[in-house]
Amino acid sequence: MIKHNQDGAVSGLAISLVFTVLLLIGAIAFGGWAFMSRADYKSNTDSKIEDAVIIAKQQEGSAKDAQFLQDEKKPLRTYKGPEAYGSLEINYPKTWSGYIDDKGKSSSALVDGYFNPSVVPSITDETSVFALRIQVLSQQYSQVLSTVKSSTTNGSTAPPTISPYALPKVPGTVGIKVSGTLPNGKQGTMIVLPLRSQTLEVWAETSQFTPDFEASILPNFSFIP
Repeated sequence: MIKHNQDGAVSGLAISLVFTVLLLIGAIAFGGWAFMSRADYKSNTDSKIEDAVIIAKQQEGSAKDAQFLQDEKKPLRTYKGPEAYGSLEINYPKTWSGYIDDKGKSSSALVDGYFNPSVVPSITDETSVFALRIQVLSQQYSQVLSTVKSSTTNGSTAPPTISPYALPKVPGTVGIKVSGTLPNGKQGTMIVLPLRSQTLEVWAETSQFTPDFEASILPNFSFIP
């Protein structure tokens, strides 16, 4: 009887010991897994934070660069044209250059102006693209209007948008605004207005400078009808 009781006690103790060891091993394994998971999470989190900081700094730098470029354009330069052709007053970014023929000797344009950032490209090269163009034509508004409408709609796969328009500083003179394909085939925005017995055209012939055209040129542009 004594031997039987000893065997049972030893067997129960062994089972308890094995169970305890298994629990210990499980606890150690769980602890190791938890530690590795936490370390991995911390590493990934730190990496994500670093990436977010880098992106934020890049965005901040880009915003500052964009703001600097806008600030560099101010104060605006001013061109004032001859009284005979409406006393045009054009305000444009000081980082732009301009070439203007306002002697009225050309048969096609009494005033012919070209503006572009830094340097004005060749005015005789048809492939040149300008940030800003201006012309006072000798033809009457109705004649020019008919030509503009026909040239921008005939054969165009993407006809432009044409809508009534008046300059903020000359609200009493209403003409049209052409957005999209211009009469010369380039993409941009053009304003066509009657000017006495003549016609005034001002336009940006590239969408790149449409923001400058809308925000700086048109609001500050004026003439005497």
